[in-house]
Amino acid sequence: MSLPVCFAPLQGYTDAVYRCAHASLFGGVTAYYTPFVRIEKDDFRRKDLRDIAPENNRGVAVVPQIIASHPDELRRLVDGVAACGYRRIDINLGCPFPMLARRHKGSGILPFPDEVERLLRPLEEYGGFTFSVKMRLGWESPDESLRLLPLFESLSVRQITLHARLGRQQYKGEPDREAFARFYEVCRLPLLYNGDLVTVDDIQSVERQFPRLSGVMVGRGLLARPWLAEAYTVGSGAVTGRYERVERLHNRVFDEYGAVLQGAHQLLTRMAVFWEYLLPEVDRRLRKRVLKARSIDEYVGAVRTLWLSLSEKRADR
Repeated sequence: MSLPVCFAPLQGYTDAVYRCAHASLFGGVTAYYTPFVRIEKDDFRRKDLRDIAPENNRGVAVVPQIIASHPDELRRLVDGVAACGYRRIDINLGCPFPMLARRHKGSGILPFPDEVERLLRPLEEYGGFTFSVKMRLGWESPDESLRLLPLFESLSVRQITLHARLGRQQYKGEPDREAFARFYEVCRLPLLYNGDLVTVDDIQSVERQFPRLSGVMVGRGLLARPWLAEAYTVGSGAVTGRYERVERLHNRVFDEYGAVLQGAHQLLTRMAVFWEYLLPEVDRRLRKRVLKARSIDEYVGAVRTLWLSLSEKRADR
């Protein structure tokens, strides 16, 4: 029996438009975690609230994520997300971006156990809620996550997703499975593995190495191959029409962004992000033509040529 697969939150990539399109076309994903909701200039960012609004996520199993460094900030975020109807919330202790880490947000708070405790203590005030944590091994050292584990187990944390890198690495270097294993061996909470799962073999390898896992979280691997979770859960041979469905995913996202974004430049910039990880096997010259397009007509023509280049592969898949 396969492990549950969650879609990792990636700022700028996995917004509501993408989540809904992906969920309608591909299977295998148990839950879609949203990019973190945050308070900026003493207020919620409107685009964050639009992104988690239930009417913008119909038919999608969504888990909103929040990021904070102070308990009052955490309370405001939980209350704001709860006002949208959610009772399951994920807390980001893993974001590695220096601008946030310097403010002791994301993985930047991990070296400070007292601050983590103050931040999370208000969770005990919320009966009927399910809170989870997504984190790194630490900022500077894997020992940081181990020091925090007793705190998580004593609070209202019901699940941990552990990205097997340090915050200061950002996304560079190899995930440290040995450090993850040390955490896994002593963790009594449901635990998900995250970090460089880009093929079915990768997921199966983690499943074999850590048989007590409660699931895996996949981000860039699913952006690259949107059928990855489905291939893992039902078997690669059972996944048909994968490129045709990716084309439909593209067309739906393109149309929906086109309806809300202002002008060709905004739309082309947004679609360049869509292509950043997608289908790494595509000919580089064709991908470059797509990314270099300076008009909608030029973009549509370049994308059409790219899909045609995949026609032989489509016949097989």
